[in-house]
Amino acid sequence: MTIRFAPAHSRFPARSRGPVCAPIARALASRAVERVANDDGPSPVARALNDQILRAALRHFAEHGLGAARAARVQAEAALSAGDMQSFDWWIGITRTLDKQMAEDAERAASALAE
Repeated sequence: MTIRFAPAHSRFPARSRGPVCAPIARALASRAVERVANDDGPSPVARALNDQILRAALRHFAEHGLGAARAARVQAEAALSAGDMQSFDWWIGITRTLDKQMAEDAERAASALAE
């Protein structure tokens, strides 16, 4: 079977804007621009909290290695059973930084206990 290579042709040679798929590409690009979020980013307070959680997660990983996410989840569950929601949120944040799925499972289990 022969393979033929052909250059991209414009349907409108006078405009010479590119290949036939250019309208589709332009439509996809305009949709992507419509979905652009605010460029300001998170607030300075949220950014500082994220930095603190990231540093704590890295320290926790240095201490516990590959089992760090599981150890953080255990800490979160202990804080929840003690009724300390601030510590629970902190440890869930560390767990989320290390393993998003494990944090979601822990939060689902916590919400099931609350009901």
